[in-house]
Amino acid sequence: MEWLFGRKKTPAEMLREHQRALKKAMRELDREKGALEKQETKLKADIKKSAQAGQMEVTKIQAKDLVRTRKHVRKMIMMRTQIQAVSLKIQTLKSTETMAQAMKGVAKAMGRMNKSMNLPQLMQIMREFERQSEIMDMKSETMDDAIDEAMGDEEDEEETEEIVQQVMEELGLSMGADMVNAPHTAVKDDVTNQDDLLQKRLDNLKNDQ
Repeated sequence: MEWLFGRKKTPAEMLREHQRALKKAMRELDREKGALEKQETKLKADIKKSAQAGQMEVTKIQAKDLVRTRKHVRKMIMMRTQIQAVSLKIQTLKSTETMAQAMKGVAKAMGRMNKSMNLPQLMQIMREFERQSEIMDMKSETMDDAIDEAMGDEEDEEETEEIVQQVMEELGLSMGADMVNAPHTAVKDDVTNQDDLLQKRLDNLKNDQ
């Protein structure tokens, strides 16, 4: 009912309407071309019959008619090709219009996002994220060290010492108590130093908050 009030058609609607008209014209040309090709086949058969009957005048007339028919067929092919080219141009215009509308919508959305984006706040969030990540990494490292220390297998250490002792005995050597105890003392001191350093780093980060 909108056409009763004289609503103006949009460019997209006009393009669709013209494209439908062009497709209809191509279908009509195809039908007419098909009819002419059938007539051409019939004329060829008639020419053979007239020639076999010795009717040369009739044969010439029919031959001229065949030439005109073939010319019409070629014209139909040319016209359809031209109409199809126009239809392709219209399709290109429609695609371009669709792309332009999509880009327009994307540009508006990007503009709204840029206006709503608070760069200083974003930078502050990133710094806070980095700081919290560092705290989490240090805590995870401390927990891993504690778990490794708690889960240490004394039986494995004893078996290791037995193997070393056996090898030393086979070589005719002996491993004194000082050699056994010294590495353990050094390891404990190193673990203690690492714990102290991690605690200091955690205290410094808490003071920065």
